Amino acid sequence: MTNSIDNKIKLLAWLVIFLTAIHLLNSFLNNSLSTFGIYPGSVRTLPHIIFAPFIHGSWGHLLNNLFGITVFSSLCLLRGIGFYLRSSLFIIVVTGTIVWLFGRPAFHIGASGWIFGLWSLSIAMAWFQRKFFNIVIALFIVIFYGGMVFGVLPGRAEVSFESHLAGALAGILCAWVMTNRTQGQRGKKRGG
Repeated sequence: MTNSIDNKIKLLAWLVIFLTAIHLLNSFLNNSLSTFGIYPGSVRTLPHIIFAPFIHGSWGHLLNNLFGITVFSSLCLLRGIGFYLRSSLFIIVVTGTIVWLFGRPAFHIGASGWIFGLWSLSIAMAWFQRKFFNIVIALFIVIFYGGMVFGVLPGRAEVSFESHLAGALAGILCAWVMTNRTQGQRGKKRGG
C-alpha cells in the first residue's frame, strides 16, 4: 500500500466502516460481542486483546471513539501508512496486555486505549525525535487536545480509565521504540 493521500483516506474510511459494521452486528446480537472484551486475569480473554478495541457498548461510545480515532489516526498517518499500522498494532497489544494484567474485573472494550496511545505517541515523538514536523504536531495536540490528560484518571465507573492510562503509556513506549528502531537503521546504513 503506497503512502498517497488517497490510500490514507481509504484506510481511514475502511476503519470507520469496519468499526461501524462491528457495532451494527453487536447491536443485532444484543451486545453479545462485548464478551470478546478483555477481562483482566482471565486466560480465556487473553486473545481478545486484539478484538477489544473494535467492539463498543453503545452508539454514543462508538461515535465518540470514531471522532478520536479519525483525528489521531490522521495525524499518525502523516508519518506514513507503515508507521501507522506498526504503531497501532504495538499500541493495541501493549495496551491490552497492561489492561489484562492490571485492570478492574470487568469486560474492557472500545478503541479509547488505542486513541490515547496515538495521542501520546504523537506528543512523545516530538520529545524523542526533535524535528520541526513532530513539534508542530505535538503543539497542535497539546493546544487542542491537551485536556485528554485528565482521561487517564479514574472517573466514571463505566469508563475504563485503565485503557486510557495503558494506551497513553503504550504510545510513549511506542515512540521510544520507533525512534530507537529508526536510529538503529540509520546506524546500519552508515556502517554497512
